[in-house]
Amino acid sequence: MKYDGGAPQEELATGERSTRNRVARSILDHGPSTVADLAKRLGLTQAAVRRHLDALVSDDVVEAREQRVYGARTRGRPAKVFALTDCGRDAFDQSYDKLAADALRFIAESGGDEAIIAFARARMAAMGEAYRAAVEAAEPERRTEALARALSADGYAATARSAPGPQQGEQLCQHHCPVAHVAEQFPQLCEAETEFFSSLLGTHVQRLATLAHGDGVCTTYVPRSGQTAPPQTTHSASASTAGRNPA
Repeated sequence: MKYDGGAPQEELATGERSTRNRVARSILDHGPSTVADLAKRLGLTQAAVRRHLDALVSDDVVEAREQRVYGARTRGRPAKVFALTDCGRDAFDQSYDKLAADALRFIAESGGDEAIIAFARARMAAMGEAYRAAVEAAEPERRTEALARALSADGYAATARSAPGPQQGEQLCQHHCPVAHVAEQFPQLCEAETEFFSSLLGTHVQRLATLAHGDGVCTTYVPRSGQTAPPQTTHSASASTAGRNPA
């Protein structure tokens, strides 16, 4: 066995894999990220982050994308961000996607589209008790943030932030979805979730992007009190099939 600086190569390789997993996990938790973002979050040099990203890209775990720019585009090339591929997301999922899809397909064949919608709404109602308790316990201006924390506890890696640009509202971002692959086939799951968020937060919300349709993150616009949803540049919340959001 060869040594480098007193450490066996096997141990060095294990350390590399561990750091690489941290890089991938950071992208899962925070969404598409630049090299600088990752370096700051993980306490690594940008050169080290690039090395790990190169390996993850080679393994089809992450892919490079052009960062989405809100508002007027500035001069120069847009920053490059790195997002998880479907393969990369699968590495974090311990789900039974095929079984779930087969079950929903059977429900659709037996009861039609209305049966799928009823199932999706019942699922959200059953899951939503913990979300409702968290939201109702929060101050009105902190309720989107409280919902994000509750979603994160269920594996959705959610965050809440002010909406960019002139919009007076917030964006609820879900950087991971345990049922994204099933929702590709049955968008009623996304529709029921959007309806539930609207009911829970007491305002009309607009789904701007979904992981199920290839976007980098599920994004829901939540207007502040007295505000309306922004002019629609994507499909409505009821459709839950927003245009592609590369970041």
